[in-house]
Amino acid sequence: MNLRGYPNSIVVGGQESLAPAVLANATPQEQKQMLGERLFPLIQQMQPELARKITGMLLEIVNTELLHMLESRESLKAK
Repeated sequence: MNLRGYPNSIVVGGQESLAPAVLANATPQEQKQMLGERLFPLIQQMQPELARKITGMLLEIVNTELLHMLESRESLKAK
């Protein structure tokens, strides 16, 4: 399914966009999977050795905050 073109989509370099409607229609487990797949490469750039652990820890945070971290690199770095 091509998600490009959805308004308010979140795009992480080299990945399909993440549309809020798609995220809203997913199960909680699928939502965490989608968010984790987008967070991991960003975290891996900053902390390659700890990327898995950090991503797992961040996925315990509520999804709205995770979405904010995807949109704001400064927020991600702060966490």
